[in-house]
Amino acid sequence: MSIPEVLLLALALAMDCFAVSIATGIACGRAIWRPMAAMALCFGLFQALMPVIGWAAVTRLSYLVEAVDHWIAFGILAFLGGRMIRESFTADGDTHTFDPTRPVTVVVLSIATSIDALAVGISFACLGYADVRSMAFPIAAIGLTSTLMSVVGLSIGIAFGQRAAQRLKPELLGGIILVLIGVRILAEHLIK
Repeated sequence: MSIPEVLLLALALAMDCFAVSIATGIACGRAIWRPMAAMALCFGLFQALMPVIGWAAVTRLSYLVEAVDHWIAFGILAFLGGRMIRESFTADGDTHTFDPTRPVTVVVLSIATSIDALAVGISFACLGYADVRSMAFPIAAIGLTSTLMSVVGLSIGIAFGQRAAQRLKPELLGGIILVLIGVRILAEHLIK
């Protein structure tokens, strides 16, 4: 993957963190810096670790999927992107009464927002990343972008509240980016 593609992928993966962070900022209503910093760091850490876990699981089975790896990468990214696009149009009228800054809640939210990153790790194996060192830049970009987008989301949620959350469609943008990267991967392998 090229540097712009890695950065777009990192941004797409960070959109779930961004959306959850906006909701957390809205729920908190004010800046609570220590738990919010912990949340942003935890989101970034999980987003960076999940691709490694997905990649490690698939590399043991790569000989089984080598002939169709580009279709798998396309399918995963198109599915995830499509799901994100669909979710961007669903109404979320649920109100939460729990404290989103509790450590257990932060870990659960971190896992939930990083499931897509696990699937991206599977596509990394299909794209031929040989070892963790070869994935260092994408992993770092994903982790840092997720951390930064979480901080931005928290700030937006605190500053603008419900009005900002209704106008922004971060899942839509992230979904479109994932689908486009999947299409490019498929086209690149089919044209060879």
